Amino acid sequence: MEKRAVYATRHEDSRGRYHDEAPSATRTPFQRDRDRIIHSTAFRRLKQKTQVFVAHEGDHFRTRLTHSLEVAQIARSIARTLRLDEDLAEAMALAHDIGHPPFGHAGEDQLDACMQPYDGFDHNAQTLRVVTRLEVRYPGFDGLNLTWEMLEGLVKHNGPLIGADTHIADLPAAFREFSRIEDLELDQFAGPEAQVAALSDDIAYNNHDIDDGIAAGLFTIQELMELPIVGDVFRGVKIEYPHLTDRMVTYEAVRQLIGIWINDLVDETRRRVKRLQPASAAEVRALGEPLVGFSDELADKQRALRAFLFERMYKHYKVNRMRSKAKRILAELFEGFTAEPQTLPAPWRQDATQADTFRRARIVCDYIAGMTDGYAIEEHGRLCDLTRLG
Repeated sequence: MEKRAVYATRHEDSRGRYHDEAPSATRTPFQRDRDRIIHSTAFRRLKQKTQVFVAHEGDHFRTRLTHSLEVAQIARSIARTLRLDEDLAEAMALAHDIGHPPFGHAGEDQLDACMQPYDGFDHNAQTLRVVTRLEVRYPGFDGLNLTWEMLEGLVKHNGPLIGADTHIADLPAAFREFSRIEDLELDQFAGPEAQVAALSDDIAYNNHDIDDGIAAGLFTIQELMELPIVGDVFRGVKIEYPHLTDRMVTYEAVRQLIGIWINDLVDETRRRVKRLQPASAAEVRALGEPLVGFSDELADKQRALRAFLFERMYKHYKVNRMRSKAKRILAELFEGFTAEPQTLPAPWRQDATQADTFRRARIVCDYIAGMTDGYAIEEHGRLCDLTRLG
């Protein structure tokens, strides 16, 4: 095995878990974190949670689960190339979406609207809540008891949370309620593996949304030809393989585009390493800028792709119709359960009926956020459809 980079996170030096446990005889601490994520209920539910398209719209569109697996593959490849801890990067990637509610960003927007009088909703904060409280599967503690490095990466993978203009009091409720939140060094960046996982997410959804958008008929290959990089790659594939179907052209182009994004990130990160010369993961966290990133040139061209996808895919009327339905489903579930907590199933019912209004709203939010798309639709039918009994 190639020697790790000096700035990689070292599992031997992990700051440990909040609840002491005997070390595993067969796994490093970060391998253990990864396995706990994979075996969690929240991770399994991702198989029926929306990425862009609701599950019943087609078997071939990406779900949160398949997206998370794709992000993990990209993150692991990049971490290996940069000589980082592959297991930590993979674990971060697998866990990054487990706080998402049903119906993708529409679901998050609606839950946040419902929770505005009660400190709001944020899927990143909900991820922390899931791994530290809501997963109940171990006799010695609530949550998954992940390592410090996993928790700080999940919380800060998009950058520092507090600074000159932002304080802990400004953070989402789930962050503030975590008793050890200040221990996660919120004024610093996350470690290098978390930074890799965050940008692997960008690589995955940028390119796989192209695939899903074409498959759904929301736009065509020809319409992509005007985009920088993307158009060049699609043209090159068509020239090199003139007899391929559009479906096969898309597969090959997306494969090449992922490679372009990965290579750019690796090259740019190596340039930053050479300039900044961090000697440890702690120094990476303390830098005044991210160590891992895309070049300015690719970042500019990536913005053009994101703008195209936003207009042609995320705002497409078919997607908007599903967003509208999803918002109504979650709004009516939230209203019904908070008004009549006795309609909740056990064990949520007992906690909600005994709670004050503020606490009850958070319990209902936790229940709804954990639902799959299909279960939310079923629960809505059971609660709101007067023709159904039970």
